[in-house]
This record gives sequence, C-alpha cells and structure tokens, in this order.
Amino acid sequence: MAQAVEQALQEKRHLIVEAGTGTGKTLAYLVPVIRSGKRVIISTGTKNLQEQLFHKDIPFLERALFPAGEGKLNVCYMKGRNNYLCRKKLYDLTDQPVLSGYEEIEHYRAIAAWEKTSGTGDRAELASLPEASALWHKIDARADACLGQKCSAYDKCFITEMRRRAMESDIIIVNHHLFFADLGIKQQAEYAPDAGILPEVGAVIFDEAHELEGVAGGYFGVAISHGRFEELCRDVEGSLQRNHLLTSALSGLVKSLRERAVFFFALLPQGKDRFAFENRREFLEENGEEFLSLQQALRGLGSALAGLPSKPEEVFNFARRAQELQVQLAFLMESEDKNTVFWIERRRGGRDKQQVYLQATPIDVAPILKTCLFDNLDCAVLTSATLAVGGGFEYMRRRLGLEHTRELVLPSHFDYQNQALFYVPPNLPDPRTPQFVPQATDCIRRLLEITRGRAFVLFTSHAQMKEVYQRLLGVLDFPLLLQGDAPKNALLEEFRLTPHAVLFATSSFWQGVDVQGEQLSCVIIDRLPFAVPSDPVVAARVKLIDAEGGNAFFQYQVPAAVITLKQGFGRLIRSLHDRGLLALLDNRILKKQYGKVFIESLPDYKRTTDIKVVEEFFGVE
Repeated sequence: MAQAVEQALQEKRHLIVEAGTGTGKTLAYLVPVIRSGKRVIISTGTKNLQEQLFHKDIPFLERALFPAGEGKLNVCYMKGRNNYLCRKKLYDLTDQPVLSGYEEIEHYRAIAAWEKTSGTGDRAELASLPEASALWHKIDARADACLGQKCSAYDKCFITEMRRRAMESDIIIVNHHLFFADLGIKQQAEYAPDAGILPEVGAVIFDEAHELEGVAGGYFGVAISHGRFEELCRDVEGSLQRNHLLTSALSGLVKSLRERAVFFFALLPQGKDRFAFENRREFLEENGEEFLSLQQALRGLGSALAGLPSKPEEVFNFARRAQELQVQLAFLMESEDKNTVFWIERRRGGRDKQQVYLQATPIDVAPILKTCLFDNLDCAVLTSATLAVGGGFEYMRRRLGLEHTRELVLPSHFDYQNQALFYVPPNLPDPRTPQFVPQATDCIRRLLEITRGRAFVLFTSHAQMKEVYQRLLGVLDFPLLLQGDAPKNALLEEFRLTPHAVLFATSSFWQGVDVQGEQLSCVIIDRLPFAVPSDPVVAARVKLIDAEGGNAFFQYQVPAAVITLKQGFGRLIRSLHDRGLLALLDNRILKKQYGKVFIESLPDYKRTTDIKVVEEFFGVE
C-alpha cells in the first residue's frame, strides 16, 4: 500500500485502496507522505482517528525516522470551528452578561478562567463542560459570526492561530466535516472572506473514505432552521445594545423578523423526522404572503443595519447574514434545480424544544466533487477497510465522480477462517414482518448465553433496539448497556471495563469503534442494513438512477448496504488474537439473489447455519 501511495503522489494520479483491518493503513500512507516533502491534508471520518494519527502514529514515525532527534515533522490537528472558543464573543459577554440560570453562570466562570491559559481554545480541554452546554453555542467560533481580519480580537484569535499553524505545517490532520465545510465556504467565497481555514495543498488523503458521499452531500446543500433567525435576532440586539445603537425603529424590525420567522416555520408541513417537501409550489400558493413578508423582514433589517452611520464592524456582518438567509430561503422555496431534493426535518433540540430544518441536498454529488475537488487536486488517495463491493470499486467511483484512478484491494492478514464464525439462523421470519422481533429476541438470547455476553447487538432502527432491549432486560444475567443512556465514549469505556457486558446500539456504533480482546467476542446484526427507502435523499437518488435507465436497487441500495454491513462486522476482529461470532438475523442473505453480492464482499469467514457449530466454536457442551 505504501508503494502504491508513493507512486500516486509521484505520478499525480488519484488512488483508491481498500485495505483490511490491521493492515496498518495509517503508516502505509504517512511514510510516503513524509518522504514526498509535499504539504498534505489527511482527512478522517472520526475524531478518534485524528487523535490516533496525531498522538500515536506520527510521534512513532518521528522516533523511527529521526532516532537522534535530527528532524521534526511539522504537523497540526484541526477540528471544526465550533470546537473552538471565540474570544470576542466571550469578551462581549463580560461587558453584558445575558446568561440564563445558575448553570450558565458557572459554565461562564469556568470558560473565562480557562481562556486565560489555553493555548488552543479547543473545548476538549474543558473536561468539566457538559456536551450539551447551552452557553458554548453562544461563544464558539462558528463561521457565520466571524469578522475575519476586521475583528478586534483577530490577533489573539484561536482560529487565526490555527490557520497560521496550518500554513506552517507539512501535514494537516482534519476530519471530513471540517474538510467539506471549508470547501463549501470557499465555493461561496464572495460571501465569506477569511472563512476558509485550510491552506492550498497538492494532495489529500481521505481515510475512512466510505463516508465521503454522505458528508459532502450535507455541505454542498443548504439548510436553514428557525434557530438561525433567532440567533441573528439575538446577536443584533446584543451588539446594538452594547454599542448604544438600539433605536425603537431597529427594535421593531428585530421583533418583526422574530415573529414572522416563528409564524413561517409553524406553517411548514407536519411530519415525522425527515420527509420530502414535494408540495413547495402549492405551499407557496397558499402561504406566499407569509413567505414574502419574512423575506421583507430580512431585507428591512439588512437595509437598516447597512444604513447605520459609524457602525462597528460586526454590524456589516449582521447585514451579510440577513442577506445570506434571504438568498438561501429563496433557493429552498423557489429553486427548480433538477439535481436537488428539498426536504424538512423535525429534530428534538435541547430542553425538548423541536427544531424545524428546511433542507436542500444534491441528489448526485459526483459532478460537484469532480469539478470542485478531484479536478483541482494533483493526487487524492481514498482508503478504508470497506470501499469495494464484490471485489471492485465501480460503485464508489460512480458515487464520487472519480475518473482515471488507480485501484488496489489488499486483503487483511487476519486468519478469518479460524478467527471468525459467521452464523445466519435459517428459520427466522423476514425482518419486515411483525413476527420477527419476538423470534429474533429468542435467538439473540440463545446466542448471548453461548457467548456469555461480551457482545454488540447492532440495529438498523432505534425503535427495534429499544424493544429487544426491554424484552431481554431481566431475562439475561449479563450487564446490558443501551445507546443513549450515556455519551458514546462513556458507554464504550463502561463496556470495556464490565465483564460479560452486552451493548445494544444503532448506527453510530457500526463504525469507528475499536474494542480488542475477549471483551468483544460477538457481533449480532438484526437485518441487512438497507437505507430507509422513504428517506427523502435516498428516495430521490433511487428515482434519479431509475429515471436514467439504471437499476437503483443493484447499483445503489445493495452496494450501500454491503459497505454498511462490512463496517458493522468489522467491529469484531481487530487484532491477530481476536476470535468471535458474527451473527446476521436476516436470512434474505441466503435466500435472495442479491445475497450473493453481500457474501462475496465479506471477508472469508467460516460460515454456518447450524447453532451447534456456534456452540462448538465457543466450547459449549
């Protein structure tokens, strides 16, 4: 793999590599990157992998390559802007605290004390700050409120410092969210001077590259929520009060915008979770006046702010934000773009408030990625343990717009035949029928008794996870952990430290989770992980492929599910000494024609449909 990466960097070609778990992928791309002398961005799917690269792999290579300490690698590690403190916002709060409640005041004191000594401004240093802190959202360094070089705290700014470190670094470690947020902002550069924080590079390594389509789709789309209007109103009021510019006329404009935004978002169609907004035209015919009056309120506030004499710099920024909301709202409600799906999402926010999001997502990101990313890079290396479907990369190339790419599939050096047993119960009903859950629960109970717990039970739906968990509570003698009862890292730590624990979880535990040793000896998956067909983005992609004469089921739905299944099963065998059971409770993999694609894409596990073979594998008499 290292030789292939070195060749790609020298020849300025793109490369796509599937390398099984335990291959040493990070070392295989880091060594040629260091040897090349080029400035390179490494983009990962998870913060965990970023930390592993920065704190473990790169220091190890430094010691190996420069044993006498004669060389030093210039490396920096960057997260998304909302992980960092904005000093200006913190100082503004000092002058005029708008803190709600004792808890926020406590958080404020802790942050103000920490800011004086922090070298990075990264909230991860503040272990005592809860993940859901309402205060952090008011003082983080997100791009929309950034004044760039015109900010009074620019020289002391943590983002400025991070950008400067990146300019001086040879290796810049980011995650996909930051990479695509940055690329998206550079696409609209006329709106946001200084918004991009990543320097120009000749090469990018995408590790955990199976996530690229999903992340890129989010950042090349448009999303606005009622919360963004509320934040704009709050920021305008706070700033104008501080600067003694809040007249009754301006106050009236802010109040009008607030009320009209609340009213407009309340009119949007009702529905659960994520659903397509297919009747936008009819909606506008019925509610056009409310839409126009919201646009008018944005325009009115923007003009009034722009017309203020001798105003502070941040007021220009508020006018820009009002204009941006206007443009985005118009696109979301009126655009007829054929490559875009428009949808609504209702999410539970903090304190059980419901947030409503209006969203637009590109149906096919391939042409956008081709022109905005791959055509502008000398070399992109895409790697993951799960990129190939049926041994080839056609699916990934087509979804991501990759052309003229070298390809390589490297098997893992694990002895899957002896280390892993893959069991499919032959007689369970179809997972889409009501009979499935009670019978699957009995099967899970039996398997967990054989493996003495020590298992992940992974589900494709939250409702099913909770139902099976409830049915097994009090029936099993093992400690049962449920996703959602504690933060992900805390649950994982508890799982590692609790003998015979069983963790019930959904999508966020299917990837990027590493538990080695006997503690994890079993992974049970409830069904083939097909994406929910009613999801608006999935449905639009299926419709597009079928409309172009393709077969969306075989070209898109099956390959996407294959990659997810490979990810889920990949949790089990993480080292040469791991050994365990993989169980899939969905026998469509044996009965349906498409099941072959799944089986051909999985590693060479020993396979069985006989529970006695499972018992023998664990030495159960």
